[in-house]
Amino acid sequence: MQQQLPLEGITVVSIEQAVAAPFATRQLADLGARVIKIERPGDGDFARRYDRTVHGQSSYFVWLNRSKESVTLDLKDERGREILHQLLAEADVFVQNLAPGAADRLGLGPDALTARYPRLIPCTVSGYGTSGPWADRKAYDLLIQCQTGLVSLTGTAEETARVGISVADISAGMYAYSGILTALFARATSGVVHPVEVSLFEALAEWMSQPAYYTRHSGTQPPRIGTQHATIAPYGAYTAADGKDVLFSIQNEREWAALCAGFLGRPELTDDPRFATGSDRVVHRDALNAVIAERFAHSAAADVLKSLDEIGVACAGVNSLTEFLEHPVLEGRDRWRDVAVPGATVQALLPPADLAGVTARMDPVPSVGEHTEAVLTALGHSPESLAALRADGTI
Repeated sequence: MQQQLPLEGITVVSIEQAVAAPFATRQLADLGARVIKIERPGDGDFARRYDRTVHGQSSYFVWLNRSKESVTLDLKDERGREILHQLLAEADVFVQNLAPGAADRLGLGPDALTARYPRLIPCTVSGYGTSGPWADRKAYDLLIQCQTGLVSLTGTAEETARVGISVADISAGMYAYSGILTALFARATSGVVHPVEVSLFEALAEWMSQPAYYTRHSGTQPPRIGTQHATIAPYGAYTAADGKDVLFSIQNEREWAALCAGFLGRPELTDDPRFATGSDRVVHRDALNAVIAERFAHSAAADVLKSLDEIGVACAGVNSLTEFLEHPVLEGRDRWRDVAVPGATVQALLPPADLAGVTARMDPVPSVGEHTEAVLTALGHSPESLAALRADGTI
C-alpha cells in the first residue's frame, strides 16, 4: 500500500523560469508537495521555448516541470498581484528566481513576505547573491561556469570547453531544494522560519573547492587534459582497436600492480622509478600513456573491459547518449516511468533518492496556464471574474 508522500500537505508557490528554481521545486513535487508554478500569460516560462524536441515540448521544460500546476498571472497588474497574495496566504514555501531587484520591486522580498506571512518560507535563487558588488548582474549557467574557473579546467590543453550540462543551475537547484527541506524541518521542530537564499555562483563555487585548494596550495591550477584525471594516473580514456574509448582508473598500488601484471603484461613496471608512486605516474604521464595506448591497440573495447574487470580495475566504456538510454542498470533496476506531456507520453527517470515504501509522484507536465481556472475557482473567483481577467490578459 502506498504510504503518504513525505511532503503531502506542503504548498509551494513559485515564480520560476529556466532551470535552477524549477529543478528545486520539481524535486519537492516528486515528494508530494503541491507546486503552483506562476507563469506569464501567453508564452509562460521561457524555458518552454528552448527547443521543441519532445513531442513539440522543450526537453528542458519536460525534465523540470512534471507534477506541477501551471497558473498564468500578469504580476504587473494589481489584480494579478492580489491573486498571488491569495495563494501566498495559504502557502508554506515561496520560490523565485526573478531578475535582480524584481522581487523587491513587487513587494516579494523575504523581509516583506515574512512580515506579512510569518509561516511562509521564502527562497531566493539569484546569480551572484542579493548583496555584494555583483548583486545587480544577470547570470546564466555558462557565465557562472566561466566565473568560477570551471571552464578553465574543462577541455583539452589546446581548447577550453563548457561542461555539457547546466551544472551551475543544477548545483543551485540542489542547494535550494536541500535548503527548503532544512527550513521546513526547522519550522516544524522549532517554529522558527529561516528564509533561504542560494546563488548560482556560490553553489558552483562550493563544487570547485578541490581544485581551488589544489591551486592555492600548489601555486598552479590542475591542467586541462581531456578525459585524463589531473592529479591521478593512469585515470582516463584510451582508444581500443575497434575505435571505442574505454576509461579506467587506478586508485592505489595494489591496482597498479594488477594492471601491470594482468593487463599490460609487464609486471616489471611496478619497479620502474618513473611509475613507483601515484605522483611519479602523474609526472611521467606521457610515457605511461604510451605504454597503455600500445596495449589498447591490440584489443577491441569489449575485450579490454573484460580483462580489466577480471583483474578488479574499475572501467567503463565511454558511452554515447543512445547507449546511456539503453543502459542495463536503468532497465535492470526498473528506473523508467511514463510521464504525460501535452499530447503525448514520455519516459522519465525516477528520482535517484529511493525512500523505502514511498513511490515518487510522476504526474503530467502542464501546458501553459492549464490549472489557472481550477486554482482561481478554489480561491473564490466566479466564472464572470475569470472571464474578465482573461479578457484583460491578467491570467
